[in-house]
Amino acid sequence: MTDFGMTEITIIISSVLIFFSIVFGIVRLVIGPDTVDRVVAIDLLTIVTIALIALLAHQAERFIYLDVALVYGLLSFLGVLAVARYLEKGI
Repeated sequence: MTDFGMTEITIIISSVLIFFSIVFGIVRLVIGPDTVDRVVAIDLLTIVTIALIALLAHQAERFIYLDVALVYGLLSFLGVLAVARYLEKGI
């Protein structure tokens, strides 16, 4: 038997929660009755992807991946703003 430390348990719990978030996001994306629901689901999936990149950076001990997650988050935010403006009154 291996002795799991607190870090390994936290990573396992985080991985399970990220998996469930991805499943629920895809379900909302598929059955979302409205365009706004689908946009929110895509935004949720990008946030979950950022969490996944951060978890990968911790596992691989390559903290340069956090810069990638930061840029991805900024681009995602700008994309959601553009879609919201388009849905509100057009570009």
